[in-house]
Amino acid sequence: MSDLEQKDSPQGCEILDHLYAVIEERRGTDPSESWTAKLLDKGLPKICQKLGEEATETVVAALAEGHEDLLEESADLLYHLLVLWAAKGVNPNEVYDVLYRRRVTADIKKKKTRKSDKKA
Repeated sequence: MSDLEQKDSPQGCEILDHLYAVIEERRGTDPSESWTAKLLDKGLPKICQKLGEEATETVVAALAEGHEDLLEESADLLYHLLVLWAAKGVNPNEVYDVLYRRRVTADIKKKKTRKSDKKA
Protein backbone atom coordinates (compact mmCIF):
# COMPACT_ATOMS: atom_id res chain seq x y z
CA MET A 1 0.00 0.00 0.00
CA SER A 2 1.41 3.41 -0.96
CA ASP A 3 1.73 6.33 1.45
CA LEU A 4 -1.08 8.03 -0.43
CA GLU A 5 -3.45 5.09 0.05
CA GLN A 6 -2.83 5.10 3.80
CA LYS A 7 -4.01 8.68 4.23
CA ASP A 8 -7.60 9.84 4.35
CA SER A 9 -7.15 12.99 2.31
CA PRO A 10 -3.84 14.22 0.91
CA GLN A 11 -3.23 17.87 1.66
CA GLY A 12 -2.00 20.73 -0.47
CA CYS A 13 0.15 19.91 -3.45
CA GLU A 14 0.76 16.35 -2.30
CA ILE A 15 -1.99 14.92 -4.50
CA LEU A 16 -0.79 16.93 -7.51
CA ASP A 17 2.73 15.63 -6.99
CA HIS A 18 1.40 12.08 -6.73
CA LEU A 19 -0.69 12.44 -9.90
CA TYR A 20 2.28 13.91 -11.75
CA ALA A 21 4.39 10.90 -10.73
CA VAL A 22 1.68 8.55 -12.01
CA ILE A 23 1.51 10.47 -15.30
CA GLU A 24 5.28 10.16 -15.68
CA GLU A 25 5.07 6.42 -14.93
CA ARG A 26 2.47 5.98 -17.67
CA ARG A 27 4.64 7.67 -20.30
CA GLY A 28 5.63 5.09 -22.88
CA THR A 29 3.29 2.39 -21.58
CA ASP A 30 0.68 0.73 -23.79
CA PRO A 31 -1.81 3.43 -24.89
CA SER A 32 -4.58 0.83 -25.07
CA GLU A 33 -4.27 0.22 -21.33
CA SER A 34 -4.16 3.79 -19.99
CA TRP A 35 -5.96 7.03 -20.84
CA THR A 36 -2.88 8.94 -19.71
CA ALA A 37 -0.56 6.91 -21.94
CA LYS A 38 -2.98 7.33 -24.85
CA LEU A 39 -3.12 11.09 -24.35
CA LEU A 40 0.66 11.40 -24.12
CA ASP A 41 1.03 9.19 -27.19
CA LYS A 42 -1.30 11.43 -29.23
CA GLY A 43 0.94 14.39 -28.51
CA LEU A 44 0.73 18.04 -27.64
CA PRO A 45 -2.15 19.05 -29.95
CA LYS A 46 -4.49 16.47 -28.38
CA ILE A 47 -3.33 17.31 -24.86
CA CYS A 48 -3.95 21.01 -25.48
CA GLN A 49 -7.35 20.28 -26.99
CA LYS A 50 -8.36 18.28 -23.90
CA LEU A 51 -7.04 20.97 -21.57
CA GLY A 52 -9.08 23.59 -23.43
CA GLU A 53 -12.21 21.43 -23.24
CA GLU A 54 -11.75 20.91 -19.53
CA ALA A 55 -11.17 24.63 -18.95
CA THR A 56 -14.43 25.40 -20.76
CA GLU A 57 -16.30 22.74 -18.80
CA THR A 58 -14.93 24.18 -15.56
CA VAL A 59 -16.15 27.66 -16.48
CA VAL A 60 -19.59 26.30 -17.40
CA ALA A 61 -19.76 24.42 -14.10
CA ALA A 62 -18.83 27.58 -12.20
CA LEU A 63 -21.53 29.63 -13.91
CA ALA A 64 -24.39 27.20 -14.27
CA GLU A 65 -23.94 24.03 -12.27
CA GLY A 66 -23.63 22.93 -8.67
CA HIS A 67 -20.69 22.88 -6.33
CA GLU A 68 -19.97 19.17 -6.88
CA ASP A 69 -19.88 19.66 -10.65
CA LEU A 70 -17.36 22.46 -10.21
CA LEU A 71 -15.21 20.22 -8.02
CA GLU A 72 -15.28 17.41 -10.58
CA GLU A 73 -14.50 19.68 -13.53
CA SER A 74 -11.73 21.40 -11.58
CA ALA A 75 -10.15 18.02 -10.87
CA ASP A 76 -10.33 17.16 -14.59
CA LEU A 77 -8.75 20.51 -15.45
CA LEU A 78 -5.88 20.03 -13.00
CA TYR A 79 -5.25 16.48 -14.23
CA HIS A 80 -5.04 17.60 -17.86
CA LEU A 81 -2.79 20.52 -16.88
CA LEU A 82 -0.46 18.02 -15.21
CA VAL A 83 -0.45 15.94 -18.40
CA LEU A 84 0.52 19.05 -20.36
CA TRP A 85 3.31 19.82 -17.90
CA ALA A 86 4.62 16.27 -18.20
CA ALA A 87 4.50 16.43 -22.00
CA LYS A 88 6.46 19.70 -21.97
CA GLY A 89 8.95 18.61 -19.29
CA VAL A 90 7.64 21.03 -16.68
CA ASN A 91 8.04 19.80 -13.11
CA PRO A 92 5.24 20.96 -10.76
CA ASN A 93 7.89 22.31 -8.38
CA GLU A 94 8.90 24.82 -11.05
CA VAL A 95 5.35 26.17 -11.09
CA TYR A 96 5.16 26.14 -7.29
CA ASP A 97 8.37 28.21 -7.25
CA VAL A 98 6.84 30.79 -9.59
CA LEU A 99 3.74 31.01 -7.39
CA TYR A 100 5.91 31.39 -4.30
CA ARG A 101 8.02 34.15 -5.85
CA ARG A 102 4.87 36.01 -6.89
CA ARG A 103 3.47 35.73 -3.37
CA VAL A 104 6.69 37.00 -1.81
CA THR A 105 6.85 39.89 -4.29
CA ALA A 106 3.23 40.82 -3.56
CA ASP A 107 3.90 40.73 0.19
CA ILE A 108 6.95 42.99 -0.20
CA LYS A 109 4.96 45.48 -2.29
CA LYS A 110 2.16 45.45 0.28
CA LYS A 111 4.60 46.17 3.13
CA LYS A 112 6.17 49.04 1.18
CA THR A 113 2.73 50.52 0.52
CA ARG A 114 1.85 50.34 4.23
CA LYS A 115 5.12 52.06 5.19
CA SER A 116 4.56 54.89 2.71
CA ASP A 117 0.94 55.28 3.88
CA LYS A 118 2.12 55.65 7.50
CA LYS A 119 4.60 58.37 6.50
CA ALA A 120 1.92 60.42 4.72
